[in-house]
Amino acid sequence: MIVATAGHIDHGKTLLVKRLTGVDTDRLPEEKARGISIDLGFAYIVLAGGGTIGFVDVPGHERFIRNMLAGVCGIDFVLLVVAADDGVMPQTVEHLHIVDLLHISRGIAVITKTDRVPETRVREVAEDVAALLATTRLARIPVLPVSALTGAGVEELRARLEREAAVQVSRHAAGRNFRYAIDRAFTIAGSGTVVTGTVFTGAVAAGDRLMVSPGGIEVRVRAIQKHGRGAGGAIAGERCALNLAGADLAHIRRGDWVLAPAVHAPTRRIDARIAVLTHDAHPLQHWTPLHLHLATADVTARVAIPRGAALAPGASALAQLVLDQPIACLNGDRFILRDQSATRTIGGGIVVDPFAPASRRSARARLAELAALEQETPEAALGELIRVAEQGVDLARFERTFNLTAEHAAELYRKLPVAVLGREQRIALPRERHEQICARVLETLSRFHRETPQSLGKDIEVLHRELALKLPLDAFHALLRGLAEARRVEVSGAVARLPGHDATSNPQDEKLWQALAPALKQGGFAPPAVRDLAASLKLKDSIVRDFLHRKSKSGEVLKIAADRFYPRGTLAQLAAVAQATAQRQPNGQFTAAQYRDAVGVGRSLAIEILEFLDTLGITQRIGDARKMRRDFVPLLGPAPEPGAAAGKSAPQAPARDKRGMQNTKNHK
Repeated sequence: MIVATAGHIDHGKTLLVKRLTGVDTDRLPEEKARGISIDLGFAYIVLAGGGTIGFVDVPGHERFIRNMLAGVCGIDFVLLVVAADDGVMPQTVEHLHIVDLLHISRGIAVITKTDRVPETRVREVAEDVAALLATTRLARIPVLPVSALTGAGVEELRARLEREAAVQVSRHAAGRNFRYAIDRAFTIAGSGTVVTGTVFTGAVAAGDRLMVSPGGIEVRVRAIQKHGRGAGGAIAGERCALNLAGADLAHIRRGDWVLAPAVHAPTRRIDARIAVLTHDAHPLQHWTPLHLHLATADVTARVAIPRGAALAPGASALAQLVLDQPIACLNGDRFILRDQSATRTIGGGIVVDPFAPASRRSARARLAELAALEQETPEAALGELIRVAEQGVDLARFERTFNLTAEHAAELYRKLPVAVLGREQRIALPRERHEQICARVLETLSRFHRETPQSLGKDIEVLHRELALKLPLDAFHALLRGLAEARRVEVSGAVARLPGHDATSNPQDEKLWQALAPALKQGGFAPPAVRDLAASLKLKDSIVRDFLHRKSKSGEVLKIAADRFYPRGTLAQLAAVAQATAQRQPNGQFTAAQYRDAVGVGRSLAIEILEFLDTLGITQRIGDARKMRRDFVPLLGPAPEPGAAAGKSAPQAPARDKRGMQNTKNHK
């Protein structure tokens, strides 16, 4: 459990911590000389049953509120310290407001210096403190009088702290990436750069490779210390020191994070729910300059309130913070807002969308999205997001926003009724909507084939615009891939069609096929090129080429080169010849020359045929030779009997010239 002291300057916070732990947290010479805490001090109680109570002693002087804010960023419990002689003072009130804005609800109010005043004064101060706490999240905490000088009440305070630590619920939630807020950075001779801070989420071990954010510096954890001793690791809710390799002290400062690379995503725009303190004298106006304190960071920013409105004292609303420099933050991170001069606390809030867009979509759609992001759990948030986001949910952004590991996110998706689409950009849709789009794709393609039977298929981008314009194109392609894997559609290049669609299945094309098919088959292992085929039938080259291209989509003919198409049966017979040629060789490998001689065509055409068989995976080239790689029958079907497909057996094929054309001089 991590405990922070809070309270006015010189109310005995440091002495109280020393009495509890034996550690003097005033470590700087200037602090010793002036008798006040200027920077953060740390001390620990090691519990008998295991575990520790870590103390963050924050400065109470108004000039060091920035340091105080860095100290309370990751605490579980607060000791609100009020001196009996002074009573409630300005910094008591401001510290309490800060603690309340950070949603800290566990603590003890400690009345110190009770040895200096009569008992009636102690009771009076205790009543004032109780009244002060009444309107905050700490309203029901105990008020305990102590004297750090005499020791009165200290043992009871220690016992209460130990009981609270025993029931402390660990902040170490499974499935979260490591995040660690740096509050100090320094160098140690022989070790290099060392940082101290609080582990917000996840766990760390020596050897881990992490990032310093927002700077984007890659580092490796050399060693870890907890409570001044070496440790193998640390988990959420613990303070520790990290010895980092890969980063100079000049590039690391308070306000930075050490975190898993998956959540390194600096941002300068944050949509947040902001609350203005009730006692503040002025409303928070649109575009007001202010200081944002988030974790240990302090950056200047402006607040953008929708429609240029203002936030009245005591009010809470969604607004955007536009930062002057990038910081690292995620959904659920809490922050404090102070005025431009950093002398007055204005309010605070909670990060809703750490990666807010600069330009807004429709107000209604954006508000629905932000309402989803305000849900208590990632599961609830995703459930709402997929319901309201017409463009689907960008899962990489969602996982980063909620700091989910890939494994935890995958488990979450399995539990919810979502369909995940895409590879480069993964998009989640409600399963019901996914099924609706799939049904519309099939319906649209069916109608398209009826209306334009000669078309090879519908352009995918047109299909996307008509059916799911707001869905990213990559996700739509993924949806089509899913339909193709289920054999419900076929995707070829930039078009999609229904399985079995034949773009030549119409009377005009059937008539053309009756003329072309015999000519292709009569050509045997060297059917005529498109231009020769068109000339022999007295048809336009473009008509024949377009028809054969469309016919190839049905698989009856296959294109093996730019100007040559083969009937499927002929190619099956050519593959059978390759198989027989390989079987005749001792090592199962044959050359292009051997294959040329076996089929009786020119070398160039023989090589074109073999290269096509290579692309199908039927043959495989090994240097200057080839071998059979797989059975051709599943791809091309069984080889027809000689004469059935090619019209002639291979040995009877006429001699061809180097283009595969019939040599009329030697074969008449």
